[in-house]
Amino acid sequence: MKKLFPLIAFLWCFQLVAQEDAWVFLKDKPNASTFLASPLTMLSQRALDRRTRQNIALDTKDAPIEATYYNQIKNATGITVLAKSKWLNAIQVQGTQTNINNLKTTFTFIERIEFANRSLNAKGVSTIKPIQKPKKNKFVETTTTFNYGNAANQIEMLKGNFLHEKGFTGAGMYIAIIDNGFPNVNSLNAFKRVRDNNQILGGYDFLKRSNDFYVKEYNGSTLINSHGTKVFSTIAGYIHNQFVGTAPDAFYYLFRTEDPVNEAPLEQTLWVEAAEKADSLGVDVINTSLGYTTFDNSNYNYTYADMNGKTTFISRGAEIGVSRGMIIVVSAGNEGNKVWKYMNAPADVSTVFTVGAVNITKVIAPFSSYGPTSDNNIKPDVLAQGESATIIDEVFDIPKTGNGTSYSSPIMAGVVACFWQAFPNLTNLQIMQKIRESADRYNNPSLQSQYGYGVPDFQKAYTVLAVDQVDFLKDLTVFPNPLTNSFTLQIDGQKLENTQILIFNVIGKKVFEKSNLISKTIDVSELNSGIYILKITNGNQQKTIKLIKK
Repeated sequence: MKKLFPLIAFLWCFQLVAQEDAWVFLKDKPNASTFLASPLTMLSQRALDRRTRQNIALDTKDAPIEATYYNQIKNATGITVLAKSKWLNAIQVQGTQTNINNLKTTFTFIERIEFANRSLNAKGVSTIKPIQKPKKNKFVETTTTFNYGNAANQIEMLKGNFLHEKGFTGAGMYIAIIDNGFPNVNSLNAFKRVRDNNQILGGYDFLKRSNDFYVKEYNGSTLINSHGTKVFSTIAGYIHNQFVGTAPDAFYYLFRTEDPVNEAPLEQTLWVEAAEKADSLGVDVINTSLGYTTFDNSNYNYTYADMNGKTTFISRGAEIGVSRGMIIVVSAGNEGNKVWKYMNAPADVSTVFTVGAVNITKVIAPFSSYGPTSDNNIKPDVLAQGESATIIDEVFDIPKTGNGTSYSSPIMAGVVACFWQAFPNLTNLQIMQKIRESADRYNNPSLQSQYGYGVPDFQKAYTVLAVDQVDFLKDLTVFPNPLTNSFTLQIDGQKLENTQILIFNVIGKKVFEKSNLISKTIDVSELNSGIYILKITNGNQQKTIKLIKK
């Protein structure tokens, strides 16, 4: 028995010094009003314009975390700050349970603390855990080597080729890819076109806190962080007569948040940081071929009950991202033929666009994860080809095939961007709904299945909207502009009784409204000098014009 004492003592000491992960949520942002008064200190003009088009006002979530709070937590005894989120007003920390709990008693500006190990939280939670996945390279099983001539089937299945033929190839749209790395994108011939056209606007490695988002990481001779390169290829790759991505003319940001070997709560917070950055840059569409349910430390695992779009940190962040006016396209997950068969976070958020996988004949891929969410929202939203999808080999620079919702998601994201390019005045929620309505199972979706609303038909969606929006506003102009006290709507032979005029300032606040117009001349003498956004609406038709008041 005496021999057990040293072991017991060791285990007791280990428990005392064990490092825990936790999120520290702050009560307020004392300087939020200062930032809201100067929106360009938080968001780019493009981001502000996107908000204005969708009538989304700025709020305190857009303001950064209070710097003095951050620094005090960073300097606290035994605390390591890992990441932060302005949207959730939270800081992720690591330390002993005691040191983390001491933060709450030390600093009055802390609202609450959430441990990643939720059994340590004040109210406690269920300790039932999902099946733990073996620790390994998380992406090694998603691709197979098979030379495939082109990407025609995966584009034509969605009628993305119809949009391309109409001239909607993603030009002017901003897409962010959040993934595990983008090695060789700066050298592969398949990305030469986007490099030569300066379509890669930038990126960042949040995991390494580095501007080198093309960094290569190896396990022996195997490149292990190239999942993002393959994902990116399905949208932006181009090899003449061999391969075309779904949005070949879009602009791109490449963000790394994912560790290819380890699974830790930090990756969720880094994803939220990247989504916040994408929002600030004016990104329209985010693709995320990532998902979270289990971790290297099984105490952090989630259950199916947690897949409700509200529990996980990443899902809470994704929901806010959609509320900022972006479309967030997320892979459903590759768990359909496993014990855990459901989607992963953040695919469980009701407002994100979750994508499952089918094969070349639109038959569901067995690995594609099931819905619904635990609160009974239909998931996935839609389907695209993810079995034998054509991608670019990250080393050999040639087309090959791969399997996974990791590829059906970006294939969809590119076509979504092209579709939004065709109808820029629709909101993110309207665009997603129109796509769902075009899907082959929209009128008969199955709640507990892998199909969701099925495979969308973008030609059908485009045609329906084109009929709805025979746009007599397209030729409307405003004169004078810049203006002094009034402006006139110039359009021939049109009655504007059903037209609504809205004017927003640069932070998205509505400052003028007028409906049921009698005169085409609008008096805005009450407005101060400055730049405004004029939104003209008539039924399903909308037009947005920048106004300058002298």
